Amino acid sequence: MDTVNKQTRSEIMSRVRSKETKLEQAFRRQLWNSGIRYRKNITSYFGKPDLVIKKSKLVVFIDSCFWHGCKEHLRMPHSNIDYWTKKIKRNQERDIEVNQHYKEQGLTVVRIWEHLLKSEEQINRQVDYIK
Repeated sequence: MDTVNKQTRSEIMSRVRSKETKLEQAFRRQLWNSGIRYRKNITSYFGKPDLVIKKSKLVVFIDSCFWHGCKEHLRMPHSNIDYWTKKIKRNQERDIEVNQHYKEQGLTVVRIWEHLLKSEEQINRQVDYIK
């Protein structure tokens, strides 16, 4: 059972962002400062990658620990468990499909868990990996 009413839950969920998150902005800022140029949120690309670095043939996805089922940080909701289990499993299957698509296109997929962008030091590690 949910601990808040439907209206409150709706307000909470409406604030959950799928792009332009603070973590994503901090990561992009560091990439830009490192001289790495990219395009962001190109909807014409399969799977809608967060960043595309054409020069390096890279597509970058920043995966939320909840929506993509991080083994370390996923906190499964206590209500509607069947729905959430199927939803997250389907997201993970789609991630595999997207990875395969780009591999077949000769591009490299970089997936970064959101928990790996929680500090400036962690962000720098991820930027160094992309360089």
